[in-house]
Amino acid sequence: MKLPIRPVKPTKIICVGTNYRDHAKELDMKIPEEPLIFLKPPSSLIYDSQEIIYPRGVERLDYEAELAVVIGDVPGHILGYTCLNDVTARDLQKKDGQWTRSKSFDTFCPVGPVIETDIDPADIKVESYLNGVLKQSSSTRNLIFGVPALLSFISGIMTLMPGDIISTGTPYGVGPMQPGDEIEVRIEGVGSLKNKVVKAG
Repeated sequence: MKLPIRPVKPTKIICVGTNYRDHAKELDMKIPEEPLIFLKPPSSLIYDSQEIIYPRGVERLDYEAELAVVIGDVPGHILGYTCLNDVTARDLQKKDGQWTRSKSFDTFCPVGPVIETDIDPADIKVESYLNGVLKQSSSTRNLIFGVPALLSFISGIMTLMPGDIISTGTPYGVGPMQPGDEIEVRIEGVGSLKNKVVKAG
């Protein structure tokens, strides 16, 4: 069943870094022993067809296609799944040595287009397309920590409230976007999330 995502108002957006084996190799990073989590603020959230703003002073803005989990009305229980683009100011990430600023700008968390309640997240295709050209293609079977492990780990740290979002990480192939580009995150069984990149006004 596909549910509208627009009513979702997360108290927090929890993301997982380095959670695909191919992406860890791409970044020359060790396989983590535990999930590497960080937060995006709810103010970064936008939806399908809304614009990603390329901030002034950022030299490289990257796409990261991800499967995201949406928490249901019962804290800690899954409502369904959606597409998410973990937009990242890569130069600021490297400069700061931590991830908060680089991932927290307004418009840096596109989600949608719907919440799908009836899929098994264990083995579904995750892809990104930049201006129609395939850039990322993998399966959630390549996750280092799958959805049940992530849910258990994160809920042991913080209370997961209705509407909260957990994004499960991105596969190999992340890359830069420029103003005028259209980035699409396509997830098997969920749908297609499309957003254009524009210069800051």
